[in-house]
Amino acid sequence: MKILAIESSCDDTAAAVIDAEQVLANVVSSQPVHEIWGGVVPELASREHMKTIQPVVGLALKKAGLDLREIEGIAATRGPGLAGSLLVGFHFAKALALALDKPFLGINHMEGHVYAPFISGQLPPLPMLVLIVSGGHTQLIRVAQEGRYELLGQTLDDAAGEAFDKVAKLLGLGYPGGPAISREAASGDPAAFAFPRGLKGREGLDFSYSGLKTAVLHTLRALSEEQRRTRRADLCASFEEAVVDPLVGQSLRAIDLHGIRSLVLAGGVAANQRLRQRLLQANQGAGWQLVLPELAHCTDNAVMIARAAHGRLLRGERSGWDLEATPRFSLMELSESNP
Repeated sequence: MKILAIESSCDDTAAAVIDAEQVLANVVSSQPVHEIWGGVVPELASREHMKTIQPVVGLALKKAGLDLREIEGIAATRGPGLAGSLLVGFHFAKALALALDKPFLGINHMEGHVYAPFISGQLPPLPMLVLIVSGGHTQLIRVAQEGRYELLGQTLDDAAGEAFDKVAKLLGLGYPGGPAISREAASGDPAAFAFPRGLKGREGLDFSYSGLKTAVLHTLRALSEEQRRTRRADLCASFEEAVVDPLVGQSLRAIDLHGIRSLVLAGGVAANQRLRQRLLQANQGAGWQLVLPELAHCTDNAVMIARAAHGRLLRGERSGWDLEATPRFSLMELSESNP
């Protein structure tokens, strides 16, 4: 089935075309306008989406070598995300589907991340645990069967990716913060600073990163300008380790507690090399399968939205023309609608 998908939940305008499990086109247009602000400005993001949505979709169709009339289904991110950004992509896709009389489906952005590692293949052994780590989400989700999601744990305050961005801003490293901190951390000592691990020693599978961010701020205030410069690599390495430790630790706890057969890493922070390295180390000799997405499919893209929509469209699922985008759209709502 030839599917055109659109993703615009935050600051990337993306369109993709797939045919069954074959990716025919994958186009992502980022928004450098946010760099000077050190984070995404919602109103600027929606304006940029309006400028780029049509050319991005046109380029995806051109790369796929297809005419719009050859598309058999259209999907778009319904939520979660920034309200203005979602509206642009969602309504553009819905208008296309209505004008062309094509099946239309609104897709949960986080379900897209779940499917990102399986664009060209089947799901791993179930039940699987999905560790979703991004700028807006840090969640542990158990998937016992396709389309059924159980939330085991989540951040109680800042998401891991958000913490990366905020600390990068404190260090003057720019935006996005994750890649900038990782580059600096590569030459640093992860044990140089004793930063706290959120919720360490507590019951449950939740995360917390606000205390870590505050600890970095207090540490920086205690250092001179010269020390901040000369010890920046150590600061970054120690901070990165304090982010990664709970992600790995809580994932391993969830595997032991919930009979997990496979662990899937997803979301923008899934591109973090230290996190990947630690999970690969934990997986050696373990009785569960580890699935890591391709780096190109970690950050927001429309291929993952198309992949999440593929099975649903084939099963005859359709979204009504009255369906609206929603900034808050939990994966658990999908479980409730698919008992």
